[in-house]
Amino acid sequence: MFDGTFWDELYRSRSAVWSGNPNIHLVNEVSDLTPGSALDVGCGEGADAIWLAERGWRVTAADISSVALERARAVVVSVDVARRIDWLHTDLVAGAPPSASYDLVSAQFMHLPRAPRELLFRRLAASVKPQGTLLIVGHHPSDLQTTVPRPPKPELFYTAADVAALLEPNNWDIIVEVSRERSTTDPAGRIVTIHDAVLRARRR
Repeated sequence: MFDGTFWDELYRSRSAVWSGNPNIHLVNEVSDLTPGSALDVGCGEGADAIWLAERGWRVTAADISSVALERARAVVVSVDVARRIDWLHTDLVAGAPPSASYDLVSAQFMHLPRAPRELLFRRLAASVKPQGTLLIVGHHPSDLQTTVPRPPKPELFYTAADVAALLEPNNWDIIVEVSRERSTTDPAGRIVTIHDAVLRARRR
């Protein structure tokens, strides 16, 4: 279910899969960083990449879905913003990004089974430059106990500590390692508290 065909079909099934707004944890964790080079992993319809580029980042926006990338490219932005984004059709589980290449690597809500997820996260960590930032955000396992729709596959979920455990302690400073609360609405219209796993680390 995690290949390009799955994601292309999902994007074709509706006019917009995501809100069009940048992920709140990206905004909260990155706003104070000096812009440089960024890798946006699983960029989807492009909101995070565009937000970064608007703030001066040079962004490589990668996704496994060609349909998602077509939509991202179609978003109307200024010439300067467009020039700062490279849209990349790739599967980063199948092939690693270049090592020590980015000042920021952001992966927002990348949910895979444990083995390919850990492989991917280690590769992403290796692609961060010295003094660069790794930001990984995901749905916390506790969300499975709420009424918010989540795939009934516990192996897809992880904590910030799970991500931190993949990093070599001598090479990283953990800046944020939390389960962060936020409110959302379930299919019945009820306000529900859910949790996001947020890991922000700086490479030494």
